[in-house]
Amino acid sequence: MKHFKLFIKIVLVLSLLGGFVIGWFTLQLVDFKNSPISLDQERVFVIAPGSSLNKIARAMQVEGLIDQPRYLTLLGRWYGHAEKLKVGEFLLSPGMTPLQVLDKMVAGEVLQYSLTVVEGWSFNQMMQAINNNEKLKHTLKGLSSELIMQQLGRPDEHPEGRFLPETYLFTAGMTDLDFLKRAHKAMEQALQQAWQQRDEGLPYQSAYEALIMASIIEKETAVPAERAQIAGVFVRRLEKHMRLQTDPTVIYGMGDSYDGNIRRRDLRRDTAYNTYTRHGLTPTPIALPGVDAIYAALHPAKGDSLYFVARGDGSHYFSASLEEHINAVRKYQLKR
Repeated sequence: MKHFKLFIKIVLVLSLLGGFVIGWFTLQLVDFKNSPISLDQERVFVIAPGSSLNKIARAMQVEGLIDQPRYLTLLGRWYGHAEKLKVGEFLLSPGMTPLQVLDKMVAGEVLQYSLTVVEGWSFNQMMQAINNNEKLKHTLKGLSSELIMQQLGRPDEHPEGRFLPETYLFTAGMTDLDFLKRAHKAMEQALQQAWQQRDEGLPYQSAYEALIMASIIEKETAVPAERAQIAGVFVRRLEKHMRLQTDPTVIYGMGDSYDGNIRRRDLRRDTAYNTYTRHGLTPTPIALPGVDAIYAALHPAKGDSLYFVARGDGSHYFSASLEEHINAVRKYQLKR
């Protein structure tokens, strides 16, 4: 009987001690959960592929963000976060608690970067911007445009004009190929949607010809209000079997030999892109047209103008007759 009473006392003491330890540990865990991480300014924390909750907790300790990695591990398992943490870069801010950090990682609120593909850029200019972006994973550097299009699954396509200019958001580590796939798909969708809503009676045999026209419009004017007027001039010239006679196509055909100046001999030198020597549209687009230029190509302004000349301030003077155009050239180009 004495041994039994002693056993009961020991059990009670251990139970009380265990309860105290559990209570103390619970308070410590709750305090850890609600206390801000050690951070005085924003910092990027990276979760690499294959990282476990334990590895993430230890990494946060090494970076001085938390003191008790095992508490973070227990917290993550208690809330069912252990197997749901996403990979990527996470922006941590002062005042965030460990639970808020875990919630952010589970939600996949990874840090995003942006790259703007500018309207009027050439394919080569776009690739230069992509190659210079440090947050993209580069798999295409050094490849020719033909090989890049093969990697894209479009071996029969000329790359010019096939990618939609806009600002794209992406996470660190996205491949340059995936970036191109997004821009290519965006252009396909934008072009097909615009093509379905085009005006009737346009002199285009396909959506691709409209894309070519849009690229020429994009390079001809930086004034948004003029795009439809420029399109109207070019459409009427096509309908009348007149040459487009537009300088940007000549410049594109000159390639690397273009030094910033275009001369009379350049206008007379025949290339596949010289619309002074050849009728119709160029074989391919000459730049990356934006959605506004595509819209203008498919909804040209009505009128009778067949010529335009740059005023020198970015805008153009439009003429219906050759005589009026010659006078405008004298006024705005020759300053007579």
